[in-house]
Amino acid sequence: QVQLVESGGGLVQPGGSLRLSCAASGSIFSRYIMGWYRQGPGKQREFLARITSGGNTNYANSAEGRFTISRDNAKNTVYLQMNSLKPEDTAVYYCNAQLGLDYSWGQGTQVTVSS
Repeated sequence: QVQLVESGGGLVQPGGSLRLSCAASGSIFSRYIMGWYRQGPGKQREFLARITSGGNTNYANSAEGRFTISRDNAKNTVYLQMNSLKPEDTAVYYCNAQLGLDYSWGQGTQVTVSS
């Protein structure tokens, strides 16, 4: 399995922006489908965005138009740019890597949107 380490979370005011990063180990990162999920307080983990090895993306309704997923295969890193953040975006954000039936998760990074 690939090892994933998220970073970039923190406290941000409503309307602000954050960019999350997820660094992956291994030499076959480019083959993985990479995704971002989040889990808010008292909620189930929910899908946000996914990017394929070929760069195709898809988004959940909650992320569409505000969040952008991207990847840099040379750096083994996937990003989530989050704009126009709202208090309801407060959650632990997780990175996910999928290759066939092999799934890996990072430890998560906390994002808090509050004034």
